[in-house]
Amino acid sequence: MNILFVGDVFGSAGRHIVREHLPHVLESNAVDLLVINGENAAGGFGITPSIAEELFDLGAHVITTGNHIWDKKEIFEYMTVPANSHVRGRRVLRPANYAVGTPGFGVYEGELGNGQPYAVINLQGRVFMSSCDDPFRKADELLSKIKAKVILLDLHGEATSEKVALGWYLDGRITALIGTHTHIPTADERILPSGTAYQTDVGMSGPYDSVIGVEKELVLARFLTGMPGKFEPARGNPKMCAALISCDGLTGRANRIQRIMLGE
Repeated sequence: MNILFVGDVFGSAGRHIVREHLPHVLESNAVDLLVINGENAAGGFGITPSIAEELFDLGAHVITTGNHIWDKKEIFEYMTVPANSHVRGRRVLRPANYAVGTPGFGVYEGELGNGQPYAVINLQGRVFMSSCDDPFRKADELLSKIKAKVILLDLHGEATSEKVALGWYLDGRITALIGTHTHIPTADERILPSGTAYQTDVGMSGPYDSVIGVEKELVLARFLTGMPGKFEPARGNPKMCAALISCDGLTGRANRIQRIMLGE
């Protein structure tokens, strides 16, 4: 079984580069399950229902997010659906360790057309991030209920140490842990000893002639002067960053992970 995880789609440049490359990546790698992090897909900050629909139309089975999930208020109603709903909004996840009562869900259990069950978990780190529940114990809680063997976890976090630690903590209990949020791809992809594929950060699908997606001049002005200013998404040198994971569908154990970076 092959899983493709596409890193944080940032603004229109990110959506463009994903539309350009995703079809041939899916076909050439016989991808069975596609997960896309879309939390910055709307102008670099948040996601809208129409953009979520666009990503689903590209083939996404699940869309994960992170700390910018509430930046566009129209997403609230789209994600406020019953747990057993089959509408697409049920497959847009927010971190599962957010406060009880927030819209949406942090885990999705589904079944592919061939009958293969799978689960996707979305968690957020606590180090250098806004307050949320413990991702380690939340992972324990969720995994005690999930029946699928193939389980992919998107850990949206700032600190490398926290992502590495959770990777070791969950080794052998999930198929893959892929980190998001920093928009910088790391070169540490590997299969941990008990069969979990791991990469600290998959990177951004967006403009790399930027400061993590934002126009360079705007960020430089903030650093040089300390003055506030509106950030605008950049457009130059877009890349699609992703991770391709192969696993045994019966056991959920991963046997291969490959970094992908494709540009214009």
